[in-house]
Amino acid sequence: MELASRSRYLVGLSPLAIRLTGARFGMAKFNRPKSVPKTMQATYDVIVDLTDAVCWEHLSPDYAELARDMAAALCRKRPSPLASGQPRTWACAILYELGRVNFLSDPTTQPHMTLADLCSAFGVGQSTASAKARVIGGVLDVNRLNPGWMLPSLLETNPLVWMAEVNGFLVDLRTMPREVQEVAFENGLIPYIPADQG
Repeated sequence: MELASRSRYLVGLSPLAIRLTGARFGMAKFNRPKSVPKTMQATYDVIVDLTDAVCWEHLSPDYAELARDMAAALCRKRPSPLASGQPRTWACAILYELGRVNFLSDPTTQPHMTLADLCSAFGVGQSTASAKARVIGGVLDVNRLNPGWMLPSLLETNPLVWMAEVNGFLVDLRTMPREVQEVAFENGLIPYIPADQG
């Protein structure tokens, strides 16, 4: 269905145009695939068991979910960086990278844990975890300006999640009509429709 028929604000734009426009302004895909290649399934299972254990003991279910998504994304890369090295090192690096972009070591945030304590929970040296986390960040384009790896609790306050260009204007999608928000949500540009969050 053409976007023009869905909203007067998107006249002439196709779904591809809004998707590309959103990506240019740092928008992330929030409907990440969960699939893992069969050849990487065993590695994925070991890493996820490790990250789940640390998340449930020290962090949160949201961190566990992001860690699973990140491990799956890394398993799908060709070649996958997870194919070599110790699973506990990669598990630590995944949470290290997620912790870095989600301000885990900031004492004003919840959950809070220093990155050194995180590494200790895995029995991995901080320099090793940091080096592997940099690899992950490069492979998956993880940074604080890319909200795709942010905790749900931080999404509402990150303006980049909600900004897109519509008909040549930079707009906050939270202020747009529901029809526009639905199109953005269907294309994976926003994590949820704000009115549905109550």
